[in-house]
Amino acid sequence: MADEEDTVEGTLPLDTAGILLRRARVEAKMSIEQVSAKTRIGQRHLSLIEEGDFDGLPGRTYAIGFSRSYAKAVGLDDRQIADMVRAELAEGSFDDHGGTARFEPGDPARIPTRGLAWFSALAAILLVAGGFAYFRDYFFPGSGPSPLVADAPASADAAPQLAAADAPAENPGGPVVFTALEDGIWVKFYDAEGTRLMEKQMALNESFTIPAEVEGPQIWTARPDALRITVGGKEVPKLAEELQTMRDVAVSAEALLARSASSEPSVAPAEPVSET
Repeated sequence: MADEEDTVEGTLPLDTAGILLRRARVEAKMSIEQVSAKTRIGQRHLSLIEEGDFDGLPGRTYAIGFSRSYAKAVGLDDRQIADMVRAELAEGSFDDHGGTARFEPGDPARIPTRGLAWFSALAAILLVAGGFAYFRDYFFPGSGPSPLVADAPASADAAPQLAAADAPAENPGGPVVFTALEDGIWVKFYDAEGTRLMEKQMALNESFTIPAEVEGPQIWTARPDALRITVGGKEVPKLAEELQTMRDVAVSAEALLARSASSEPSVAPAEPVSET
């Protein structure tokens, strides 16, 4: 540990964010592996931050976000470290790998799994099939098979009931609420047209309710495992139980309840007990 301190003081400038982070890690008697496990940031990225080699990171916002998470893990002021990183990026010739994003992620993003890709494709097929069936009945009424039994005339008493049955249900599952289980969880909500509803780093226990009038709400986040979801006040399963990037995932009440139903294990009926 003493050798590592000598290396820190002997090879890196004392006024960089990387040297401050590394010195704090050494003083806290933490290894790169321990910081990586605590922040869920790859060891290679942490080493690049300590060396001030921000070009090796995915982008400018990752450099700032990762540095803030590192600072929190070793007990430094994350805002001060973020300001230092911004200053270092402004002074250097940093390659942002395709442009500057409008968020600062605190954790690394991962490539979506093959299962998620298949699920997205299946959901798209079901949406297309449902839309075709709806518009066929809307533009070509009566194109389906004729009923076998003639409709009986509705009585005056039944008219209010029929009107209530024909009225479309609004938000059948109740309000959809997302709550951050950790601090600094970046998430973006938008509708089917791509219009942004909310984009920010949510604080611990901060909640966002999907507006009831929004059509086709979707989510984009790299931390689905840190978001609790309730529909109508009832908690439903998370979008994922591990760190991964999820984008264009439907989060309407119907979609979340369907996902919840598909994830519930089937229970075999109990066998009757014979009396002796």
